[in-house]
Amino acid sequence: QVQVVESGGGLVQAGGSLRLSCAASGRTFSNYAMGWFRQAPGVEREFVAAISRSGGSIYYVDSVKGRFTISRDNAKNTVYLQMNSLKPEDTAVYYCAAKFTLGTGRAPLSADEYNYWGQGTQVTVSS
Repeated sequence: QVQVVESGGGLVQAGGSLRLSCAASGRTFSNYAMGWFRQAPGVEREFVAAISRSGGSIYYVDSVKGRFTISRDNAKNTVYLQMNSLKPEDTAVYYCAAKFTLGTGRAPLSADEYNYWGQGTQVTVSS
C-alpha cells in the first residue's frame, strides 16, 4: 500500500514554469515506478511522463519533450515534474501514479498499469 499526494499546481502565463511534486508514503518508495498523467475536460487521461524505480529509465509524451522533466528523490519519497515553457494546451488536472514493482524495467506508460493514484493538482496556463 502506498498513498501519493500531488502539489505545486497553479495558474501561470504561457511561457512560464511550474514544478509539481508527488509525495508518497506507506511503503518503500524505491519499489514503485512513478508516472504523471493529465486530463483536460472532455478528453481521455493522457500519459505525460514516467520514471523507473531508480530513475534510470524515463519516457515522455512527444508534446512535452524538451519542456518537461521528470525526476525522483527516493530519499525524500518524492517524484517531481518540472514544467517549463508552458502552453495553454498544457492546462489540465495532473495526476501522480505509482506502480509497485520489484523489477528493473521501464515504468509503464498506460494508466491501467498503475496501482495507486493521487487526487490531482490543477495546472492552468493562460494566454
